[in-house]
Amino acid sequence: MHTVVLGVAGVSAADVVAVARGDARVELSPEALEALAASRAVIDALAAEPVPVYGVSTGFGALATRHISPDLRTQLQRNIVRSHAAGMGPLVEREVVRALMFLRLKTVCSGRTGVRPEVAQTMADLLNASITPAVHEYGSLGCSGDLAPLSHCALTLMGEGEAAGPDGTVRPAAELLAEHGIKPVELREKEGLALLNGTDGMLGMLIMAIDDLERLYRSADITAALSLEALLGTAKVLAPELHAIRPHPGQAAAAANMLKVLAGSGLTGHHQDDSPRVQDAYSVRCAPQVAGAGRDTLAHARVVAERELAAAVDNPVVLAGGTSHDGVVGGGRVESNGNFHGAPVAYVLDFLAVAVADLGSIAERRTDRLLDKNRSHGLPPFLADDAGVDSGLMIAQYTQAALVSELKRLAVPASADSIPSSAMQEDHVSMGWSAARKLRTAVGNLTRIIAVELYAATRGIELRQGLEPAPASRAVIDAARAAGVEGPGPDRFLAPDLAAAEAFVGDGGLLAAAESVTGALD
Repeated sequence: MHTVVLGVAGVSAADVVAVARGDARVELSPEALEALAASRAVIDALAAEPVPVYGVSTGFGALATRHISPDLRTQLQRNIVRSHAAGMGPLVEREVVRALMFLRLKTVCSGRTGVRPEVAQTMADLLNASITPAVHEYGSLGCSGDLAPLSHCALTLMGEGEAAGPDGTVRPAAELLAEHGIKPVELREKEGLALLNGTDGMLGMLIMAIDDLERLYRSADITAALSLEALLGTAKVLAPELHAIRPHPGQAAAAANMLKVLAGSGLTGHHQDDSPRVQDAYSVRCAPQVAGAGRDTLAHARVVAERELAAAVDNPVVLAGGTSHDGVVGGGRVESNGNFHGAPVAYVLDFLAVAVADLGSIAERRTDRLLDKNRSHGLPPFLADDAGVDSGLMIAQYTQAALVSELKRLAVPASADSIPSSAMQEDHVSMGWSAARKLRTAVGNLTRIIAVELYAATRGIELRQGLEPAPASRAVIDAARAAGVEGPGPDRFLAPDLAAAEAFVGDGGLLAAAESVTGALD
């Protein structure tokens, strides 16, 4: 099994995906353990001082004015976890929780949080034992981090609350820890706060959305090319010199992908055979421009994610050297900051939701064109076998349209909202968790929308009898049929076909089939 070794310099997006989706093991490097011990020494020294230090010897948020005596500090850290584990609603997905836990551990290992090495090791042990805390849908405002979701994770670390074991059954966390020989932690000064104060949930969901969208944007280029073939469109608009004069890199990549898929097609270039067409419709002709803009948005989101992966998000943080109002001990100090604010991540989560909505929208327009006998250039109405007796794909487009309509609602930005909290101490919040949750829904919808276009376009191509599609298109059609995505014929129970198409797109089967002919697509 793949192992990810955590150091002090952050992790890669691939590491996050490997742990969240691939159950990779997690190990702490000697450098991380050394950094953990060094930062903890600073906290221990400050805890012994009479001067109040936020998160070490004070209350939290609007209650930070109270100095907490040493005999109450363990209770203080335990209480913050219990009180902040206030999530409600359905449980979020296992991969989201694993990403959340791993990214919090990544920050802990940076040596900026003051958490003891044994606490960090227990966090790794939970991941390696496939123990997944029960984290609920609602509870995070995306400022002071994803507080409620992270609190539910910390609660499991303490042996409290509920979690799912390797079999997915939700049970008392204490039972699961005992079965795997993991000793619950007793949190000390600052540790409760350090486990809760990060953008880890929204960042984890951003990284997994990027991973999905890198596949889906290439998949959308393939289905756009298939639709162009089925509509007897022209590939001339994909010429590199046309895209070079508007030098957006995503646009050039999308056009190049479509050209690769269409190489050798016997269906393109017939756009004037049945009725004069000087140009194809926008949904066909402008496919690279729309998909390309989304690609460039995705590239920007990737830059933000990489910066956040290199960050140590906590408040307060442990810094080396200098002086501060909190005091200096052995060259280390603790400083309050606002790095937990989720705005940088929230903005790109919302930005991606806009791009996803537009990509889904243009794909649906191509599907609708394939089904309309007045615009499909010779295809039967609704691609039906015996139109009138058969309805063909009429309602598949309804389903696709419903998904697109929801995408448009999901494109409304969450990050434009803010509701003050904590007695106006936290008076501006990012709503980044909400932005991430709606993007996950949008990505799932986009997968289904592309699947419907695939279903319609492959059927349309096969109905063009006597014309041979491109070799890459033929490979896609053959692979789709082998995967249970049926071809033309009389009406049948359609939902299983659409489910097979969704799986074919979602698990990468579509992309693999095309690339078996084209080579790697950009």
